Amino acid sequence: MTQVLQAHDVHIVRDGNRILQDVSLTVRAGEHWALLGANGAGKTTLLSLLGALVHPTHGTVEVLGRRLGTVDLRELRSYVGHVNPRHPLRSPLRVRDVVLTGPTNSVERPPHWTPTPDQERRADELIATLGLADRRDARWPTLSQGERGRALIARALMPEPRLLLLDEPATGLDLPGREHLLDALDTLRREHPALATVLVTHHLEELPAGTTHALLLRDGRELAQGPVDDVLTDDRVGKCFDLPLTLERRDGRWSVRIRRRA
Repeated sequence: MTQVLQAHDVHIVRDGNRILQDVSLTVRAGEHWALLGANGAGKTTLLSLLGALVHPTHGTVEVLGRRLGTVDLRELRSYVGHVNPRHPLRSPLRVRDVVLTGPTNSVERPPHWTPTPDQERRADELIATLGLADRRDARWPTLSQGERGRALIARALMPEPRLLLLDEPATGLDLPGREHLLDALDTLRREHPALATVLVTHHLEELPAGTTHALLLRDGRELAQGPVDDVLTDDRVGKCFDLPLTLERRDGRWSVRIRRRA
């Protein structure tokens, strides 16, 4: 299987504080990783590193075969779909127009730029895949948080990236919004089998059923990583969050509760 990402012995130090220490990770095409840990564990920092937004203080990172520090980061980012739920759009663009800013990686459509017929066709296909066909012409301010999240995933997929990074995509969603989002991610996995994804969360209930691998972080260090069934165990996740936990998995989805002490 083709390697999409590799981080080796990564450290990130800021203002004398170690944010990440000795973290290594390899992601291959078609794998769907979850980065899990409590607030402050270093999840979003690691995701920024994998998305070529920051450089490691020590260690090496290769994204799509290109090593950070030897390539133009702006060019590299164009091959990575990075979904930021805090998208800074202020204009009342329609959903289709938001998705069509994906090829230019801009918040607004650039002046004098017109999408090609193929780009318009791809935008409509992605909007349908993400369950937004009936909201294609809805304006951004009228969308729910869940609809915005799905629109941003469609936008990130416009350049046909091999890697999709999702930073807590279910944050702020109500139950229907979360379930629509997770269904859309599983549909995406089936329709784009070579796409690799890395999703950050600290709620196991927010993991899509198609999650294949997991990395647990605690205090900036790797606690465990590998196939999801090996990593997401009562003991390992309990140690990650410093709680006695019981995990259950049904139809590919997880639930968790605090284990009562005897």
